[in-house]
Amino acid sequence: MMFVKLCRLPPTVPRHGLIRRSMSSVMATERFDFLVIGGGSGGLAGARRAAELGAATAVIESHKLGGTCVNVGCVPKKVMWNAAVHAELLHDHSDYGYEVENIRFSWETLKAKRDAYVSHLNRIYRNNLDKAKIQTIQGHARFTSDPEPTVEVNGRKYTAPHILIATGGQPSVLSDAEVPGASLGITSDGFFELESLPKRSVIVGAGYIAVEIAGILSTLGSKTSLIIRQTGVLRTFDNFISTNCTKELQNSGVDIWKNSQVKSVCKTDKGLEVTLTTKDPEKKSDEEKINRLQEVDCLLWAIGRQPNTSGLNVGEMGVDTDERGHIVVDEFQNTTRQGIYAVGDVCGKALLTPVAIAAGRKLAHRLFEGKKDSKLDYSSIPTVVFSHPPIGTVGLTEEEAVKTRGKENVKIYKTSFTPMYHALTSRKSQCIMKLVCVGKEEKVVGLHMQGLGCDEMLQGFAVAIKIGATKADFDKTIAIHPTSSEEFVTMR
Repeated sequence: MMFVKLCRLPPTVPRHGLIRRSMSSVMATERFDFLVIGGGSGGLAGARRAAELGAATAVIESHKLGGTCVNVGCVPKKVMWNAAVHAELLHDHSDYGYEVENIRFSWETLKAKRDAYVSHLNRIYRNNLDKAKIQTIQGHARFTSDPEPTVEVNGRKYTAPHILIATGGQPSVLSDAEVPGASLGITSDGFFELESLPKRSVIVGAGYIAVEIAGILSTLGSKTSLIIRQTGVLRTFDNFISTNCTKELQNSGVDIWKNSQVKSVCKTDKGLEVTLTTKDPEKKSDEEKINRLQEVDCLLWAIGRQPNTSGLNVGEMGVDTDERGHIVVDEFQNTTRQGIYAVGDVCGKALLTPVAIAAGRKLAHRLFEGKKDSKLDYSSIPTVVFSHPPIGTVGLTEEEAVKTRGKENVKIYKTSFTPMYHALTSRKSQCIMKLVCVGKEEKVVGLHMQGLGCDEMLQGFAVAIKIGATKADFDKTIAIHPTSSEEFVTMR
């Protein structure tokens, strides 16, 4: 890539497509049209789309390209979930007439192939940037005190009229001061570094990451306990889903410790000892019961995520953050400093890879194609939890609909049944489905399900809800038989 000294530029050179290096007595500053901090899903999507639209673009990344999703999130997680599904199906083979003996599972083989796949994706991302003529800058970015927004990486300065912060997030951790011995545990990042399947696992948390990892470890053969502070998992989901998922985890063999918290962790010659305090919700006193989980191979904290803003020095630029460090943005992804934007998990809203990608692309079209109204619609975002069985959900929960529309304006349709696949199996798992409808026209504003195949069912239904389908539209659609999805168009 060619760099041109600022002092040699003719006055008529157009802005787009140009990279300039402005010279100062202290440090040279490379100038781009679009500077992206963070080479994850949102940052890369915005960078590539901006480059397609003619903007001279650079991406700054301190780790591996692809961000959380590719390296320690969606992608390797789905590989592990696929492996766990194979373990489930093995239990059913004899019910379908197959004689299966001497089956052995190798975590080591799975990990090696999974890691090779992730490395392959890293290379693809780098090749895509090179093809798009996007400069990749390796290192940590930090905003400087220069008059115009500027970042410094490894002693060199970079600036642009448009700077995007897409640094993502990381697992929240507890200090040893908060919980003695907390550092003896790992996070979801460390889960992908495990060299062997733990014999005894303890997962702390009730969100989707805790649910997914607990399900994977248990299904693959690790004796697994899940520590939750209240009585159910996925408490921000529709109560129908939360209750059923908690039951499915217990039915699959996960030992759930409700109303419990970790008090301390210590190391013994047989592994970790995790001490819990458990409250009896029926008792009005604050009396707590003490329990100890012993010979634990893997203690994993899945207690939330926090934004990657530490060290960025965003305050120097007048970029506001909330109390948790998330960057405050408006509906167009603008921060409180003109010319600086943010997308993805660092904003703390809808922490999903496709959301970050869509927001990054919308921003690029607004900045470099003149589409002044280009912004992401954050309503009715579909999401899947890769539990066992998987969960699919889009739109409002029943509780949200009642709160915003009034109970008298909300109509609920729901069903539960045993999928046909399990008609022959000794292992059983229910499928539950729910429609949340509002108004006289019964517009479908929420759809929630858990069961075999629900992960792949959701996308099509999400389109219907996004375009405003009503219950009558669902009813007019001919069912596909025999499938579980037909239940959504036959509910009464």
